[in-house]
Amino acid sequence: MKITDIISALDLKVISGNNGLSNEASGGYVSDLLSDVIGNAKEGQIWITLQTHQNIIAVASLKDISAIIIVKGFIPETDTIEKSNAENIPVLGTDQDTFNITGHLFELLKKE
Repeated sequence: MKITDIISALDLKVISGNNGLSNEASGGYVSDLLSDVIGNAKEGQIWITLQTHQNIIAVASLKDISAIIIVKGFIPETDTIEKSNAENIPVLGTDQDTFNITGHLFELLKKE
């Protein structure tokens, strides 16, 4: 499923990385530990986290993550936004907590 379709279906806010909005998502991964994401996330997944610092973009790039959803209305730092734009990795925002957005994403992707 395209990131643009997920944005519409889940009412997500595009914060940065507009050039990556046509990326395809194959699943999701939820973690706030960078080392856990490095060790376990799969290429094409959407990463759900509350982290906002620029290292999330480095990890997403390393793992070929298709997009990052930042939860609870948290706003990424300026350098995170700049790095997201440079790497074409969409950073999306939601006011929902991790539990709820994960459930909605799971249900959406399950239909695929």
